[in-house]
Amino acid sequence: MLSRIKDLYEAETTAAHRFRYGLLAFDIAATLYVVATSFFTRSETIEITDMVLGTVILADFIARLAIETERRRHFLRLATWADIIAIISFLAPIAGEGLGFLRILRTLRLLHSYQLLKRLRTDLSYFRRHEEVLLAALNLMVFLFVTTGLIYALQYGRNDDIRNYADAFYFTVTTLTTTGFGDITLEGTSGRLLSVGVMIVGVTLFLRLAQVLFRPSKVRQECQSCGLLLHDADAVHCKHCGEIIRIKTEGSA
Repeated sequence: MLSRIKDLYEAETTAAHRFRYGLLAFDIAATLYVVATSFFTRSETIEITDMVLGTVILADFIARLAIETERRRHFLRLATWADIIAIISFLAPIAGEGLGFLRILRTLRLLHSYQLLKRLRTDLSYFRRHEEVLLAALNLMVFLFVTTGLIYALQYGRNDDIRNYADAFYFTVTTLTTTGFGDITLEGTSGRLLSVGVMIVGVTLFLRLAQVLFRPSKVRQECQSCGLLLHDADAVHCKHCGEIIRIKTEGSA
């Protein structure tokens, strides 16, 4: 049984790839569900759905822990604690809507787990050609989702300006872009510190995305001589050592 679980999470079989893509689809669906339900009053239906999602995440967490060879290091990973927070917020009714929104931290696992980056490079030529741009955009998107969730969790119920996810998202984007209309402000010391974090980290991620968008595109093709990984799309020789490199292209018949 344990070997079967290990194969699903780590093997390179078709079934394992489908399983990991299924986990990705579940993470995306759970994230969208959390965002959507922030606009509605909690009901019995929402609480039951929370329990179901929390049970699935718990089963996933237990399975990964069971096949982990270095369990101590496992608990040093940010994604592990994001899962623990998600499980608690989904399963604990006492958490309520505020703490419950910390389940948005589940977005930290998007594309950074289940060996999906390697699989996406193999499956999708578009991903291979635009990997840097896609990863920069993904990092910015995850930052927006997680920061918005934290703002909502910390300010909902104590700040009249933060009534739902849209309000928190609006504040995050205006702060990130340094627009700062001033119609929404965060209260308390924790709110001010969070605003500073949004500006510093968010602007850095935004500039990173702009950098990879506007600089000449590169392709990933490791030089067999010196190991340089990124090259111009039309490169014939490695700029570092001069070795001939053979960049794979899609071609046409």
